[in-house]
Amino acid sequence: MKESKRILVVGAGAIGGTTAAILAREQYDIWLLAKYPELAEKISSEGIDVSGYCGDFRMNVPAVARAAELTGKFDYVFMATKANALVKVAREILPFMHEQSRIVSLQNGISEEALASVVGGMRTIGCDVGWGATMIAPGKVEMTSGGEFVVGNWERDKDEKLEEVAGILRHILPTETSHKILSHLYSKLIINSCITTLGAVSGLFLGEMLAKRYIRKIFIEIIREAIMVADAMELNVKPYAGKLDYYQFLRSGVMSSFKRHLTIRVIGFKYRKLKSSSLQSLERGRKTEIDFFNGYISLKGKEYGVSTPVNSKLTRMVQEIENGKRSISVNSLEEI
Repeated sequence: MKESKRILVVGAGAIGGTTAAILAREQYDIWLLAKYPELAEKISSEGIDVSGYCGDFRMNVPAVARAAELTGKFDYVFMATKANALVKVAREILPFMHEQSRIVSLQNGISEEALASVVGGMRTIGCDVGWGATMIAPGKVEMTSGGEFVVGNWERDKDEKLEEVAGILRHILPTETSHKILSHLYSKLIINSCITTLGAVSGLFLGEMLAKRYIRKIFIEIIREAIMVADAMELNVKPYAGKLDYYQFLRSGVMSSFKRHLTIRVIGFKYRKLKSSSLQSLERGRKTEIDFFNGYISLKGKEYGVSTPVNSKLTRMVQEIENGKRSISVNSLEEI
């Protein structure tokens, strides 16, 4: 086993399953905490089938369904649960960490603050996951695109442990370390707050959604409010995927409005069959991660005295859908 480091991956979905299988292939001492007993049993007995960008292979990974079934202490924990399940699971695995353990958040949105409140800021490492995967069936995952990781300590500068985490993740894809991880996480949060949330409220695929001008205007206002909040936080937001520079996107000028709408139309056309992950959660009767997307922007806006009416309204809409008080409908966006 590599350096005898014990690694726990929490979550057997697309990202967690792919991460666990690849690291097990690289001969790390991996354990997987799955959500359901039948899934844990299937993975333990049959392994995880992986396909796509990282190659096609099957890897046996020891898996359990409850934290209480774990033994010993883990040096590294990779959290690949939904953000809204993070705090509960973090409390359950806390007894299996030692003083120098590091817990890496692989969630969408910004959940590092919530994670640090349980495991401590010194143990918390933020991670921007810049690649895609999907779970085809329980125990069967596909890496749908390449990309990279960006990792950074939450409450301290770079250190030896951060470099070790980066070294582990480089077995999966290229990995960069950053002392400004929040800038990277916030960049991804903005695009999720646009694409994922608008899709959840409207029920539309991305292409048909972004073909509507009034929805593109909402898209722009989500970004505008998010950058205003970032300015108040003195946070310089990184370009999304190294390409979408939010500051340049919002820049005023004679042709700026046309360019903004054209940029969004291109995104909509390129990913026209994309279905919002939050919409899929709602259709399955599950909670979304809205509190860690638009809800985060709204919360920080209140904290820093910045008005965020569009993000706040979208947050309430999704919560109303979750609670059965609103239907999924594109008509809801006309209220904004």
